[in-house]
Amino acid sequence: MPEAQLQLHLSMGAHDGHRIIQLNGPLTIATLFEFQQAVRSDKSTGLILDLSQVPYLDSAGLGSILGAYVSRQKDGRRLALVGVSDRVKNVFQLTRVDQFFSFYSSVPAAELAMAQAAQAAP
Repeated sequence: MPEAQLQLHLSMGAHDGHRIIQLNGPLTIATLFEFQQAVRSDKSTGLILDLSQVPYLDSAGLGSILGAYVSRQKDGRRLALVGVSDRVKNVFQLTRVDQFFSFYSSVPAAELAMAQAAQAAP
């Protein structure tokens, strides 16, 4: 059975410096290369990953999201996760990396939180 494809939709956020990457499909070793390229090339101050259409991810997919988090943290940029299903969130919890991420139910909620955090930053 062939691996389902991952489609990415990139858009600008409602706030200055925010970018949204909406993923549609599983994030796995077979599908993550385009995702990694999009994240690495993104220079926004706030990146929102909309995972509402991601039915599952494997350890490589989780690793690619962790890599995005680490690279953005070291540059002082923010990352937020939106629409994470229970199945996907369970992977974050089982591996105990959920503590590193900010989870939101919607893109507007994530953008508002990022904008408020940016204003509060010194």
